[in-house]
Amino acid sequence: MSTIEILLPALGLAFLLVGIHTIFGLEIIKRGVIFTDLAVGQLSAVGIAVSATFFSGEKQVLLSLIFALTGALLITYANRNTRHVEAFIGLLYALGASAVMIVLSSGSGGDELFKQLMANDILFVSSGEVTKSALTYGAVALLYYTLYPRLSGFFKELFFFSLLSVTVTSSVQLAGVLVVFTLLIAPALVALLQKRLNPLLFGWIYGWFFISLALFLSYHYDWPTGYSIVFVGTLITLILVLFMEKKREVNN
Repeated sequence: MSTIEILLPALGLAFLLVGIHTIFGLEIIKRGVIFTDLAVGQLSAVGIAVSATFFSGEKQVLLSLIFALTGALLITYANRNTRHVEAFIGLLYALGASAVMIVLSSGSGGDELFKQLMANDILFVSSGEVTKSALTYGAVALLYYTLYPRLSGFFKELFFFSLLSVTVTSSVQLAGVLVVFTLLIAPALVALLQKRLNPLLFGWIYGWFFISLALFLSYHYDWPTGYSIVFVGTLITLILVLFMEKKREVNN
């Protein structure tokens, strides 16, 4: 089998991950609540840790979704009722991170599970998982573009963060918290700094480029896949951001 054939399921999942997370990433940056996804992802990881430690891995999806949706509700309330919402979200992330460590300390194999929760290996993902993810993300995208625009006020905010929670819950189980954060922020940030293409289209192209590069590097050099995605994505993005901002200063 060729390298492309071996990596095809992973590339398919990578394209899905970039596709859905760029949509939310653009909105998150515009709202100025950058760490929302990190906090929700970390709370989702608490549910996974609780499942692994106390329920032998059962009820993982349900528990992680409950914790993520609880975070979404808290962030929705804080977004409308606190003056320093980013500080609130940061503390929520710290709460989730510490809770994960405390829960995992109660069981065996905590170190390995913690590594997976931060950045998991999607290199040899099954075609079944890709199909399941396509259905989940497709449903989320459909609701985002059809029902979400019709809502208003508190319920619109809650619906947005709830859709984000469902997305992040699915993604954290597959890829890990740090990978989810990278895919939400990096493509959207670069896309919003450029002015030539539609931000969503540019974000997709850019995200697909760096995640594909990371997968090939991980496969050829036997690097940990999740951390390869985070490293490649953040490194290229930081360089691009500095270059684009410098160019803007020169033009002005």
